[in-house]
Amino acid sequence: MGNDVSTKTADSLRPQFWERFALAELKHSEWEALCDGCGSCCLIKYIDEDEQGNVDEELVEYTDVTCKLMDCATGYCRHYESRQEYVPDCIQLTIENLPDMMWLPAHCAYKRLYKGQSLPAWHLLLTKDAVATQQQMRAANVGVAGRCVSETGMSDEEMEMRVVTWVTP
Repeated sequence: MGNDVSTKTADSLRPQFWERFALAELKHSEWEALCDGCGSCCLIKYIDEDEQGNVDEELVEYTDVTCKLMDCATGYCRHYESRQEYVPDCIQLTIENLPDMMWLPAHCAYKRLYKGQSLPAWHLLLTKDAVATQQQMRAANVGVAGRCVSETGMSDEEMEMRVVTWVTP
């Protein structure tokens, strides 16, 4: 999931692609442009599954502890493009595994579009203004920038004590 819609990337995006095409029909650049860069998917979370492997979104608990690659000041991955080289089990969100990832936050564009909902009003694809989007995301209490801590050196017990309520599945 990309962090911004650059001019080069924006040129390769079809107008209102998120409204006009199914997720499976998106080009790679369009798929990446859906990411709002909030960083919530990089937070360590506790996910309970039933016997069939289904996840009850209401029971997912997010912590404020994030992957070692996250820059907690900016809320962006330090090695996004090559993250699997550093963290082999890092999530690679695809159209195929999206149905199994309904633990994503309620504001997540991928989850919202999958469920037939619209993009959040503050999404960069709608505002076309990165500063406005960041301000509106903060106002909506979205994003990990400035309020996460790295998993580096943290015990499982310490992580369990860091459950937060500012991420809603």
